[in-house]
Amino acid sequence: MISFVQDDRIVRIDFNDPLSISPTTTVLNYLRGLPDHKGTKEGCAEGDCGACTVVLATLEGERLSYSAYDSCLIFVPMLHGKQLITVENVGRSDQLHPVQQAMVETDGSQCGYCTPGFIMSLFALYKQEKTVDREEINDALTGNLCRCTGYRPIVEAAARACVLENPDQFSQQESQVIDLLQTIRRDHGGQDIQRDDQHYMRPASLADALALKKQYPDALVVNGATDIGLLVTKQKKKLARILDISNIDSLKILENHPDRLEVGAGVNLEELRLKVRDSFPALYDMLAVFGSRQIRNMATLGGNLANASPIGDTPPVLMSYFAEIVVESTGGERRIPALDFITGYRTSQLREDELITRVILPRQQNGSVIRSYKISKRKDLDISTVSGSFRLHLDENNNVDEIYLIYGGMAAMTKRASKAEAFLTGKPWSRDSVEAAMDLVTEEFTPISDARSGAEGRKVMARNLLLKFWSDTAN
Repeated sequence: MISFVQDDRIVRIDFNDPLSISPTTTVLNYLRGLPDHKGTKEGCAEGDCGACTVVLATLEGERLSYSAYDSCLIFVPMLHGKQLITVENVGRSDQLHPVQQAMVETDGSQCGYCTPGFIMSLFALYKQEKTVDREEINDALTGNLCRCTGYRPIVEAAARACVLENPDQFSQQESQVIDLLQTIRRDHGGQDIQRDDQHYMRPASLADALALKKQYPDALVVNGATDIGLLVTKQKKKLARILDISNIDSLKILENHPDRLEVGAGVNLEELRLKVRDSFPALYDMLAVFGSRQIRNMATLGGNLANASPIGDTPPVLMSYFAEIVVESTGGERRIPALDFITGYRTSQLREDELITRVILPRQQNGSVIRSYKISKRKDLDISTVSGSFRLHLDENNNVDEIYLIYGGMAAMTKRASKAEAFLTGKPWSRDSVEAAMDLVTEEFTPISDARSGAEGRKVMARNLLLKFWSDTAN
């Protein structure tokens, strides 16, 4: 049984009822099955188009926090303890919400198919408590595609409507919603859903999660589901056993220490992006082009690491920061250097009874320079073709004292260009040295050709990223 707030009331879903939906039904399909919630549209079913955007309000202390999500990637059990807001809730026929009114006034809608998703992204932007500028508007709308308007009027609508200290009907009703969510919270616990040949486990504590991982080592771990959701929406798989750890508060810590930042494995990437802008700029740069805001609100650092994809965005930059990955089982915890964590194609040192629980990011003490780069067919909302994260420390004579050249998309796993590193060590940080090392980068990797690029194209990209790194750090 799960409970959440929708249409100003508590909704309860019993998955054990044979007439109920399955635990891996997406929120999009749940909404499309209701008689009065057809505004949420399916455009791609993989988190690319934003037509299915909804907003979830989460109780944080004594206030509500509003965030936009792609409903095609959320399994219904993940709604437990939250408020689900759709385009039908935002305004009334006799009183449009300010973001809707602004869209009307700026002619921001033409065919209308994508409009509900834009309204929900604008609504989430409207409800956040910080200054909205053009950069913020563009980022908030990155996850919504439109083939009609050219975006200018929609951006204008955002600039007109999304200003601070602008109450709406949700402000007036917030106390009632908080009371409803607190009613659910008093019955806060894990969910264990068994239906037909599906077993969906959603523990509320880390101890319970580790015990379940030991009992069911084959369980598919969900900590964000931005990839796992596609198994259902695109590959039409019926997932037999899921261990969903997205409900565990202890995995969502963000702790500042003088010498390090500790990031829980369940911290979403949008929260992390905002946290590391000044202290870990290379990580910020990579997260700024990680999917869309809807994706980052759902994706987690632990999920991206555990995926161990050769084109994963975070592993190279975590390696260049000398991060440590903390993994735990019922037998205790281990700390694994990020540089050693990934062992092969989608494989890592994570054992079958372990979960990633946090990442430790040490603060830089010795003046090393770290940069991260991503090449993809489009700037936003795209998978890496080639990525690189590089770390450099020079001695007093401008010679290379230490260098790490870490690439994604160039091999079956995230991999260092070890020969180029060895060649550059001890040499002047000069264009001549770097151009010689670029040849070694070409020799060291044998990338594949696929839909994103040919192998030779990837080699050129990898070479040029090293040259760009030199250009960015030469002075």
